[in-house]
Amino acid sequence: MPLVDMPLAQLRTYEGRNPRPADFEAYWNQALEEMKAVDPQVELVPAEFQVPFAECFHLYFNGVRGARIHAKYVRPKQSEGPHPAVLHFHGYTGSSGDWTDKLAYAALGFSIASLDVRGQAGLSEDSGGVLGNTHHGHIIRGLNDPDPHNLLFRHIFLDTALLASVVMGFPEVDEARVGATGWSQGGALTIACAALEPRIRKAA
Repeated sequence: MPLVDMPLAQLRTYEGRNPRPADFEAYWNQALEEMKAVDPQVELVPAEFQVPFAECFHLYFNGVRGARIHAKYVRPKQSEGPHPAVLHFHGYTGSSGDWTDKLAYAALGFSIASLDVRGQAGLSEDSGGVLGNTHHGHIIRGLNDPDPHNLLFRHIFLDTALLASVVMGFPEVDEARVGATGWSQGGALTIACAALEPRIRKAA
């Protein structure tokens, strides 16, 4: 049986041990302005792996701080008008996975974009350059840097929102029917993406 350490009425309003910083909105508004100033220079490169009912691409775009970001992008070949799309985010230290992981979405009439998180196992660039410890993993990179805008996961969160914007801009995608999904780190990135890009319709 779970142990509950405060009354239910208090739990409903409990916001954790760390109160929201007073400059929270200003911090993320500034981050979004930096992201919007980036020319993404989107590039779709046909992958060697292809199937009869879908097209597979390496999707590249520029993220903040000069990093070139990679995602696997799969779209159905046959589609009557703009169709829905899914953004996929992987777990910590992972990658966008195999092409075959995405084919079920295309078979159902969805496009899917699976991000390679910068600095982890995929093909995205990691521009780096912070003060302080990174020995125990990128998850803490920038934590000791005097400039809070140098936090690695700030940049990664912005990558998710920029990926959403890029995919929503594709002519084959219905921007009003785009969702996001992921597990572990990918679940956190799903939440961040939906918070930073309000056009995301569903998050799982």
